[in-house]
Amino acid sequence: MPQERHLVVIDGRVLWRDSLARNIAADHPGKPILTFESSAEWRRQREETAPPSAILLNIADKKIDDPAIEQDITALASEVAPVPVIVLSDRDDLTQIVKALRCGAKGYIPSSVSVDVCIEAISLSLAGGIFVPASSVFAMRHLFETEGAAERPLAGLFTDRQAEVVEALRRGKANKVIAYELNLRESTVKVHVRNIMKKIKAANRTEVAYKINDLFPDHPSQEPRVTSADDRGSDKRE
Repeated sequence: MPQERHLVVIDGRVLWRDSLARNIAADHPGKPILTFESSAEWRRQREETAPPSAILLNIADKKIDDPAIEQDITALASEVAPVPVIVLSDRDDLTQIVKALRCGAKGYIPSSVSVDVCIEAISLSLAGGIFVPASSVFAMRHLFETEGAAERPLAGLFTDRQAEVVEALRRGKANKVIAYELNLRESTVKVHVRNIMKKIKAANRTEVAYKINDLFPDHPSQEPRVTSADDRGSDKRE
């Protein structure tokens, strides 16, 4: 008789992977679950077991920007396709989720969700769906809107003014230049920059440019709106 397909949990931390495996087992009695310290360990033993039904890869607080992590996800997704690879992570920022999906992951579960949500997310992936956090779906809604949003891909994530500041940051413009071109006080520009950094969890303005370019690699930078001297005198209250 063929062996029942099992769920694979890969996590370098013994306590975390054992706790997760027990929680899943409690919700799915009789469901075979195998745990491994790393993808390499799973590969060494994969011939001794039936093919997995899904692979749950916990990258903890590591970033998918790390070439080793990116390669690990991509390799697993390629090796076991169409079996879903689901990424667990301590991070829930948009750039990480998008990168995981680009690597071939069929789900992204942040550690901030409950065990029940985690189990439902696994079930969704097993059924052929793709799970991402609801908060990230709302942030990404501009990617699915048509017409106006297609022309302004930042509109769903930022206000109109913040989007203008983001475009300027992408081109490396200083606050004084941004203030002049957008008809704002320099102090207002600084507030916009702080709010933008907070929204995408960037540590500095350089990281803002990096993250936005990574999210929208094909989005052409637009020339900033240049106002006349008369206009600049009328909009300084913003």
